[in-house]
Amino acid sequence: MVVLIVVLFIIGGSLLLYMLREAFLNDVSEHELFFSDFPDTFGSVSLFFISDIHRRTISDKIINGVKGKADFVVIGGDLMEKGVPFERVKANLLKLKQIGPVYFVWGNNDYEVDYHQLDAILLETGIKVLDNTAVTFESEQGEKLSLLGVDDLNQNRDRLDLALLDAEAASFKILASHYPSITRKVHPEQEIRLVLSGHTHGGQIHIFGYSPQKRGSIKKLRNTILLISNGYGTTSLPLRLGAPAETHLITLRKGKDLV
Repeated sequence: MVVLIVVLFIIGGSLLLYMLREAFLNDVSEHELFFSDFPDTFGSVSLFFISDIHRRTISDKIINGVKGKADFVVIGGDLMEKGVPFERVKANLLKLKQIGPVYFVWGNNDYEVDYHQLDAILLETGIKVLDNTAVTFESEQGEKLSLLGVDDLNQNRDRLDLALLDAEAASFKILASHYPSITRKVHPEQEIRLVLSGHTHGGQIHIFGYSPQKRGSIKKLRNTILLISNGYGTTSLPLRLGAPAETHLITLRKGKDLV
């Protein structure tokens, strides 16, 4: 009986350590995505996507590994949550700015805090907030790429129609939203080619392979291509199982569409 208890204790302790390790990984998943209508004159565009930072301090390992490889950064919401010091948030933003220009969309946990103060920090650090707005990049030959962002869908603050109005009509469109479910509001005629999202944490903890949410993935939908990130941080318990922490370096090129 004593031996069994010791064995169970060792197994339980090992599992807990493994779950802690998965929660605090500093991995960058690299993706190369091809689109038949990607603007020729851009060659390729690379972006760094990080979502659901929550309570974590972004590792210098990630910043140093991505620096010089990404044209810009997209934060997919839940930059923080209640109880996170604003000093930590500011430090994280300044780290991300070392990579390139930073764009941010609101998540549900960002509204748990004094979001006016958070908005002020975003303004102070030069972070562009995409709250139902868009930013357009133009090649030397005049071709255009638009990055759209919508506000928190959970509070019905999202207005994809306004973001589309702010984007160049004849541009390659990428949409950032904290919620993967924004794709229900995306129509093929809007020509949004890629959606970046988080929120689900990839299920965070999978027991015997099961969780209410699926692991992060990239999948082709009828109306767009959707990236769902496992996210960088955690909520409630700082533990993960089967959905390790991740960030993303995404390179877009012209080529055969994802099947």
